[in-house]
Amino acid sequence: MTAATTSEVSAPQTSRPKEHIPLGILHMVGATIVFAASSACSKWLVATYPAGEVLFTRSLVSLVTLAAFILPTTGLAVFRTNRLSHHVARSFSQFISQTCLILAFSLMPLAGAIAINFSAPLFATLVSIVILKEKVGLARWTALLVGFIGVLIVTNPGAEAFQIGALFALTNAVLYGTVTAAVRGMTATESAATLTLYQLVLITGFFAMIVPFGFIMPTWDAWGLIIFNGVANAVGQYWWTKSLHLGPASAVAPFFYLSLVWAVLIGFVVWGDVPTIGLLIGSAIVVASGLFLLWREARRR
Repeated sequence: MTAATTSEVSAPQTSRPKEHIPLGILHMVGATIVFAASSACSKWLVATYPAGEVLFTRSLVSLVTLAAFILPTTGLAVFRTNRLSHHVARSFSQFISQTCLILAFSLMPLAGAIAINFSAPLFATLVSIVILKEKVGLARWTALLVGFIGVLIVTNPGAEAFQIGALFALTNAVLYGTVTAAVRGMTATESAATLTLYQLVLITGFFAMIVPFGFIMPTWDAWGLIIFNGVANAVGQYWWTKSLHLGPASAVAPFFYLSLVWAVLIGFVVWGDVPTIGLLIGSAIVVASGLFLLWREARRR
């Protein structure tokens, strides 16, 4: 799911529009629905087609979709930046993390992979503590510890079928959390449009390099899923970003966790995945820890 890959895309513009929290929440809920649908499409496609091909086509369709909306109003000026190396490093990290996530989709239930992905804020906080030397009190340390316990419950290390898929999902969460902390300063100089388009241009280029190692010509039905996958991902990114322009993160971001609800429903209807007690309990712990860290961050600011 690319939401986990676009959190930093929500950089505030120089002139922030007037807040409209209910509309912002509506955009966030809409984003969770289309992101879950995109993740389900990716899981379905990767069962037949190489992961690199699925990721390349998704990012390419997303790039074309968003460029069609952004470039007519901004022109090529949207690509002006003094931080090209930062964009490249960020996109390469997302290239690795998205590859890990789609491999996790292929090896474990959709809801489990998404639940583990929600641990990214925990790793972002941990990186901020270790690398950025942020001062952290007992409450945040406790939230981190409890959150990681929730991750362990979700991954269920004792279950052989979950070990490899959970490892890929955890790698994605660690990389995503690390990038989120590392590029926090980019939002001060880069607009949401610049961050979004640079990520899609570069990440599409990275995925293009691995497509020759495995490509299967899609059927007509598969082409429909591929286009829907890319458009849904693009719409999700736009709505996600728009929600944070319409309302503060403390008000709209908690609704992003609805992605897990849609993933459970889709997993049950499409693949017959019945959520385990461990998944439900572990997910609740991870979500609660993430919400607590979000609340603490909003309160501190």
